[in-house]
Amino acid sequence: MTDMTEGGSVRAPDTDKALGDSGARRGQGTRRGGGDPASRGRTTIADGVVEKIAHLAARDVLGVHAMGSGISRTFGAMRERVPGGSKSTTRGVKAEVGEVQTALDLEIVVDYGVSIADVARDVRENVIAAVERMTGLEVVEVNIAVSDVKLPDEEEDEPETRLQ
Repeated sequence: MTDMTEGGSVRAPDTDKALGDSGARRGQGTRRGGGDPASRGRTTIADGVVEKIAHLAARDVLGVHAMGSGISRTFGAMRERVPGGSKSTTRGVKAEVGEVQTALDLEIVVDYGVSIADVARDVRENVIAAVERMTGLEVVEVNIAVSDVKLPDEEEDEPETRLQ
């Protein structure tokens, strides 16, 4: 049973101390362990995580038909047809991740008729923004190699869906 005192605070039975009164001032949280929570451990980000982010960010740019070279796309298409195989979300991307920085190499196939310089600039901007926003790593460089141009009359080896 608890009772209310004149000031409106709740007191535990058989004590003179108000419940929740630990001696700390109101509005001041008690710190456990000391120091900033960010300094109480280490976060590591795997190369594959950065590669996936960069792959998806690059694919989202208009004018990018596919990621990777022709041979890697062919092997990827075969892997997807094998039961239990999955779609590669890192094809065409290689990342080197350090503690606070990362560098990326991308290999792309562009659609015929687009400005390769404009597509490369847009890919670079999109990849840098996505990787830095999601990981907090500084992207020091994004190297882009255009390995092929998709012509309008070429058959699709593997249709890749564009993220919407």
